[in-house]
Amino acid sequence: MASPTIDFIIRRIASLQDDDGLFPAIRRNDQLGYRRPDTNVFFTAITVFTLQYLRQNVSPTSQSLIDQMIERARRAYPIFRNKDGLNTYNFWPTQPSRHFPNGYLFRRFEHFRIPDDIDDTAMVYLTSEPSSADTLWLKDKLSQHANGSQRHQIRNTFPDYRHLRAYSTWFGKNMGVDFDACALSNMLYCIYRYNLPLNQHDADSLYYLRSIVETGRYRSEPFQCAPHYARTSLIVYHIVRLMAAFPIPDLAFIRERLIADAYQELGQATNTVEQCMLATALQRLGESRPSILLDTIESDVKTFHFFIAGLLTAYQQPWLRRFADRSIVQMRWHCEAHSWALVAEYLMIDLLND
Repeated sequence: MASPTIDFIIRRIASLQDDDGLFPAIRRNDQLGYRRPDTNVFFTAITVFTLQYLRQNVSPTSQSLIDQMIERARRAYPIFRNKDGLNTYNFWPTQPSRHFPNGYLFRRFEHFRIPDDIDDTAMVYLTSEPSSADTLWLKDKLSQHANGSQRHQIRNTFPDYRHLRAYSTWFGKNMGVDFDACALSNMLYCIYRYNLPLNQHDADSLYYLRSIVETGRYRSEPFQCAPHYARTSLIVYHIVRLMAAFPIPDLAFIRERLIADAYQELGQATNTVEQCMLATALQRLGESRPSILLDTIESDVKTFHFFIAGLLTAYQQPWLRRFADRSIVQMRWHCEAHSWALVAEYLMIDLLND
């Protein structure tokens, strides 16, 4: 197809939003021949998060469509709110609870019911209008579940990070502490966006992000650095998005390393959406935006996956963790609407430079 316009993409995304205000997603494991429609808040929230920052630079017609999508998404958020009425959010519906929706096996086992998490919570807060009291409550809640709090101690990270009092991905009492660079970037974005007071947990979370880049671990062991995203390109995109939005001295030192690595990742990427995402990151780092051919975009938006879930990731036992990074024990999530939003984000750079 010819290179799509911003207005075309926004109309396309709007057409994908369902009657409940959600953008459809698919979870799959191609090795097992597994493919199911998935009802989750994550892709809806991150799609409107991307669109709301494009809004001021698009046509009045597209602005109206974005406003409608955001409003419809917000109406869907309550079904994902904490089951006890707290102001945290779950990946799957909690009212009523539906983990692994549209499935046949995993939904039958309580073991696969996941607690609320910082990723979904951050994105819901960033695409709604929380009160000051709610954001301060969240900051305190984060501290209660950070590593080293309430006897929570991480075991599944590099030994030299186990002392860090960084935020865990999960809010659950019985879930092991988990560090994920992309989820941390999203929650830190929320903390900076609402100008919340910074503490040791924030400092250690930023240290984690800086260190995995400085040491090169995010390239050599991306699953260990971000087990729910597990690709260097996605870690680059999330950290750079945070850096571009806020002046954070702790991350300034890794800018040149991120630029070099983003160019290397771009040279290796085969999916057009992933290429767009890396090109956007490079532009945010002050580089001239690389030109991406969009000839295969129609097929690539349907196959690009942004998020994974490892069925063994939550286990602390080393012998199980040894297999956690294998694709056969992972689900991959993709969402056409969000993939198009990433393409629109890339195309917006040309519009701003005209």
